[in-house]
Amino acid sequence: MNRSDCQALDAEDPLARLREQFALPAGKIYLDGNSLGVLPKATPARVAEVVLREWGEHLIESWNTAHWIDLPQRVGNKLAILVGAGPDELVVADSTSVNLFKVLSAALAIARSDSPQRRAIVSERDNFPTDLYIAESMARDRGCDLMLVDAPEQIEPRLARGDVAVLMLTQVNYRTGRLHDMAALTRAAHASGTLAIWDLAHSAGALPVHLKRDDADFAIGCGYKYLNGGPGAPAFVWVHPRHVDRFVQPLSGWMGHAAPFAFDPGYAPAGGISRFLCGTPPVIQMAALECGVDTVLAAEPLGGIAALRTKSLALTDCFMRLVAERCGDRGLTLVTPRDADRRGSQVSYARAEGGYAIVQALIARGVVGDFRAPDILRFGFTPLYLRFVDVWDAVEHLRQVLDKEEWQQERFNRKAAVT
Repeated sequence: MNRSDCQALDAEDPLARLREQFALPAGKIYLDGNSLGVLPKATPARVAEVVLREWGEHLIESWNTAHWIDLPQRVGNKLAILVGAGPDELVVADSTSVNLFKVLSAALAIARSDSPQRRAIVSERDNFPTDLYIAESMARDRGCDLMLVDAPEQIEPRLARGDVAVLMLTQVNYRTGRLHDMAALTRAAHASGTLAIWDLAHSAGALPVHLKRDDADFAIGCGYKYLNGGPGAPAFVWVHPRHVDRFVQPLSGWMGHAAPFAFDPGYAPAGGISRFLCGTPPVIQMAALECGVDTVLAAEPLGGIAALRTKSLALTDCFMRLVAERCGDRGLTLVTPRDADRRGSQVSYARAEGGYAIVQALIARGVVGDFRAPDILRFGFTPLYLRFVDVWDAVEHLRQVLDKEEWQQERFNRKAAVT
C-alpha cells in the first residue's frame, strides 16, 4: 500500500463530505477524537446565538421561548437514535461520573431488593478509573464488595457464583480499544440474576449500539468524544423502561421532580427517565452538544452509524497494516484486537520505553494522539472527518520519529499535567 492507494480510497469514500462539517486546523492530523472531538463549524454560531440573542436579549424568557427547559429531553432523543434507545428513554445531564453514581445506586437497590444476599459489584481492573472510583465509594457506603477481574474471559465464571448484584463494564476499553459483546455479557448477567450497567463513553457515535435490542439495564456516556460536544460537554443516562420507575435516584434535585415549578418542599420523582435529572441544565454546553450530535446524525442518509462503523474499521485496519509494514521492528506491540468484532474505533500500542515522548514528538509534527500510563500510545479514528491519506501521513511521521529517535529529546520527555 502506498499514499496513492490511500488517496484513491478517499476519492471513493461515500462519507467524505461529512468532513466539511468540522473546523479542522491546518497542518494537523487529529487522532484523538476518542478523547475530545473536533469543533463542528455550526457550534460557534449556535453558542453565540444562545449567548447574544437568547440570553442577551430575551433573558429568562428563553426558558420558554427558546425551549431551554426541554434541552435534556430534546438532545436525549437525538442521542437515543445513535445508541438503540427509544423515544423519551434517554436524557442529557451532569457528567459521566455523576450519572454512574445515579444508575449504580439504582441498580444496587433493585438487585438487592430482589435478592438481598447479592452484594458484589463486578468490573474489570482495566476499566476507566472514574468508574472504579465511583463503584469503590458506592460499595463502601452500601456494604458491598467491588470485585475486579483481570481478563474479559473471567467475567462469566465470576457471574456464575450467584452473589453478583451488578455487572459494570465500559463497552470499549479506553486503553486497549477492546470491544465487549454487550448482548452476550448482558445475557450472561441476566442468566445469573445480575443487572448490567454499560458505559458508552468510547462507543456512542463511533459504532452501532443496541441498548434495547441487547436488553441492557442501564447505560451512561459522555458527550465530548465521538459526539463532538466540546470539552466537558454534558453526559447522558439511559435506564431500561422496566426499571425506570422502580427507584428514586439518590441525587433528587429539583429538575427530577414531577412538578419542579410547583416548588413543593417534599420530593416527588418525575415519571420515566426525567427522574434521573438533577439540577438546572447547562444551556450553553447543551447547545454545543446538540451541534455535535447533529454531526453524527448527518450520516443517517448515507447509511448512518453502520456506515461510520464500516469506515472506522477500514481506517483502523489501514493504520495497523501500515504500522506493521513501516514501523514493525521499532518496539511497538499492538494491544488492540485485530478482529473487527472485538475492537472499537481506536488502535493502541504498548512500548516499553519512551511512549509518552513518542506521542509528544508526533504532536510536535502535527499528529495528535495521546498517551495512557504506563506504556500505551493511543490513536483514535473518527470516520466523520478522518481520511485514509491522514492514516498514511500519520504512520510516515511515526516512522520518522522512531527512525530519527526524535522522542529522546528532553523537551518531549517533560510530562504535562494532561497526557
